[in-house]
Amino acid sequence: MRSSASDEDLVALARTGDRPATEELLRRHQPRVHAVCRRMVGNDADALDATQDALMAIVRGLPRFDGRAAFSTWCYRIATNASLDELRRRRRRPVVGLPEHDGHTIEPADRAAAGAIDRVVDADELDAALASLSPEFRAAVVLRDQCQLDYAEIADVLEIPPGTVRSRIARGRAQLADLLRGNQTDPDARRTPAP
Repeated sequence: MRSSASDEDLVALARTGDRPATEELLRRHQPRVHAVCRRMVGNDADALDATQDALMAIVRGLPRFDGRAAFSTWCYRIATNASLDELRRRRRRPVVGLPEHDGHTIEPADRAAAGAIDRVVDADELDAALASLSPEFRAAVVLRDQCQLDYAEIADVLEIPPGTVRSRIARGRAQLADLLRGNQTDPDARRTPAP
């Protein structure tokens, strides 16, 4: 049965054009790809776009997958890159006021305040805090804490040295902790030397 086949076996079959093997690979890895995209981009609509882009890139890239990393690690790299691409596209989109329940609109400058008022679920708070991190810190934290990758795997996914991974995770977690505590101060301000 294909569902019990290893990723390596399915990749080999998919490279020969075996459609069921390709579908099983996508079915097996889609939930994790989507989870990375969701945490990276911060909302469901953009996460679905990034997930679709990632899955298409996985299929197109199968002939180039060299097996040096685990297939799942390679998928995480593609999902991370698709998410970063989606974030870049989002920055280029025009921003308009959002409708409020009373007919007024929230102007872009008021969005952060409106988001703070409307937060009611811990997951929403985490998503908002993650969205405020730089993409470099967000990727490292999501891959470690959401996907449970080790430092070497994250280094491979992000194509950076393991020491940089450690630094990004530490700095990203510190900023998240500040944000989740409601301390919106500049993270560099904490580093003032003691008298």
